[in-house]
Amino acid sequence: MSMSTARTYPLNAWYVIARSVEVGDELLARKVAGEHLVLYRTSAGEPVALADRCSHRQFPLSQGQRVGDEIQCSYHGLRFDSCGTCTWVPGQDRIPSRANVPNRPLVERGAWIWVWMGDPAHPDHDRLPATPWFTDPEWASVDGLEPLAAHYGLLIDNLLDLSHETFLHAGFIGTPEVAETPINTSTSTTTSGRPIVHVSRHMSGVDCPPFYAESTGLQSPIDRWQDIDYHAPGYYQLNVRVAPEGSEPDADGSDPEAAHVVVLYAITPVDEHNTLDFWAVCRNFGVGNAETDAFLTSMNRTVVLQDVAALDLLHRRLVEARTDGTDTGEVSFKIDTGGLAARRVLADLTSADVA
Repeated sequence: MSMSTARTYPLNAWYVIARSVEVGDELLARKVAGEHLVLYRTSAGEPVALADRCSHRQFPLSQGQRVGDEIQCSYHGLRFDSCGTCTWVPGQDRIPSRANVPNRPLVERGAWIWVWMGDPAHPDHDRLPATPWFTDPEWASVDGLEPLAAHYGLLIDNLLDLSHETFLHAGFIGTPEVAETPINTSTSTTTSGRPIVHVSRHMSGVDCPPFYAESTGLQSPIDRWQDIDYHAPGYYQLNVRVAPEGSEPDADGSDPEAAHVVVLYAITPVDEHNTLDFWAVCRNFGVGNAETDAFLTSMNRTVVLQDVAALDLLHRRLVEARTDGTDTGEVSFKIDTGGLAARRVLADLTSADVA
């Protein structure tokens, strides 16, 4: 993909800024869509995100200290409450409103905390994706976070073309059939008018890779379905069905012979060269089984780190080629139809920000 110097991510969007377990009493610095933010929880447990800069001399508030539910800048001592209002300045009683710092809207859902990067006064809650598996008692989930030194679009390309599993993730989730099986690609819109890119690959009578064999107990051959829903700009949902060869869901929608896995990725641009890769693996089997939790956590993190290594390298090469004039462009194939559709959607959303 081309590496533009202009901003390539939309701002009128929700992005995952942190795992819920990351945000507590301590101050957490994080950068999203080019903006530095500081996070913490109030004494009531509510997550807060403020601009990570004191209004006085722009010193990072994340380097400050908690004073109750306020942050005190460690440079000159100004204090800010959870709304960003400056409540105290040394040696001065009257505090001008321009001393306040911006506050970003947050929504906590299950394992993730989302931040609205558009106009803080008008967060569009209709754009938040549903993630019911985090709280459904019939499902279990594990999750994690890995940073990428790569453009967020490279991760979207990667996730919408799963043929790479055969080669990059062989011995974990990849089998020859993933690359050999054609895909079906389409687009739709949500009830609020947001675009979704769909990519499906259904495989019959194929090998069961270790990721599923060891977690479900299924043995080869299996039927394996991969149904992707990508909600631009930063939410990806892979619905996986693995079942004994020849089994089908019942007419009423029940599927007693199959195991279902929902693999989620929240793809958060830090800037044009870095990305936060939030992931979660949700399942409807082995609920409450600590060994299955540990296995899937370890296995999926290994797979994610393989992607991280590949995409970090790819990003460096693309930047180098753009810089030294050796960029020869790309050649796309049928396997790229989902990724190319996502690029068009992202370009439209980003353009709409500045229209």
